[in-house]
Amino acid sequence: MFHLANKGFLLLLILLPLIRIWWGWLDRRGTRHVAVSHLGIYPDAASPWKSRALTALPWIRLTALALLILALSRPQQLNHFKIEKKKGIDILITLDISGSMASVDFKPRNRLEVAKSVIADFIDRRGSDRIGLVVFAGTSYTRCPLTIDDSMLHTVLKETRIGELEDGTALGMALATSVNRVRHAPTATKIIILITDGVNNRGEIAPGDAAAIAKEFGIKVYTIGVGRRGQAPYPVADSFGRKSYTMVNVEIDEELLKEIAATTGGLYFRATDKDSLERIFTEIDGWEKSEVSSRKVVRARELFPGFLAAGLLLLFACGVLQRSLLRELP
Repeated sequence: MFHLANKGFLLLLILLPLIRIWWGWLDRRGTRHVAVSHLGIYPDAASPWKSRALTALPWIRLTALALLILALSRPQQLNHFKIEKKKGIDILITLDISGSMASVDFKPRNRLEVAKSVIADFIDRRGSDRIGLVVFAGTSYTRCPLTIDDSMLHTVLKETRIGELEDGTALGMALATSVNRVRHAPTATKIIILITDGVNNRGEIAPGDAAAIAKEFGIKVYTIGVGRRGQAPYPVADSFGRKSYTMVNVEIDEELLKEIAATTGGLYFRATDKDSLERIFTEIDGWEKSEVSSRKVVRARELFPGFLAAGLLLLFACGVLQRSLLRELP
């Protein structure tokens, strides 16, 4: 984009026609004729190119003056840039890896494998956020601290297995571990996504107390109960190692999960199959958006040196020619 920083100097262009009129008046006033017997005594006077060059000199000077005036107006080449700055949020995923997560009511895979797949897709959509992973069963621990390294997080998530921890469901301990991991994060928005399929039956910290601590630190908790209602097929192995399935009751303490979510300002969801779990994470993704700020940056490239150089060069050329090739009689 072409721009003039000092447009007011363009008013000086009005002087150009006035100067040309003034020069014309001076030429007519100062014209003198010398009578000679023959032009042959002045061989150069008959040269047509010199005659045309002498006529053009005033116009060249005016052109040089116009270029100098344009240089004073500071012509610039403007480039506009829009810079976006994303401010991410901290998300800690707290995943149940107790034995009941092996139930295969999310056919053809079990609950844990489906949950890992959906979580992986969620991670890919949150490019500007720090995400961590806490796993729990009878106890809990941080599997991956908050990070923006998606590849490392994917690797850790893929390697997460049932049986890493003593069996059980320590919801309070899991939530407390998650709060402790995220509470000192510098970001303004901190959330925990708690995924479980059981009832709190282990741990020294009550889930309600852990929820109150999360609220104190401004941490929002989304709770997700996974498992279809009624009964679900659970894999068992006989003494010969042959696997079969037996139907077990699905027990999810929905009231407790709703209470945790309500205390911290989050929401409770129930996922009965893979599609519903995907919709839940899509909804959370829509609720918890990263902040994006933008500002416009204008970079100016000064063009006046070119105009200035061209104007001075023309004036210099006129002076040299008038005192050499185009020299006139005094």
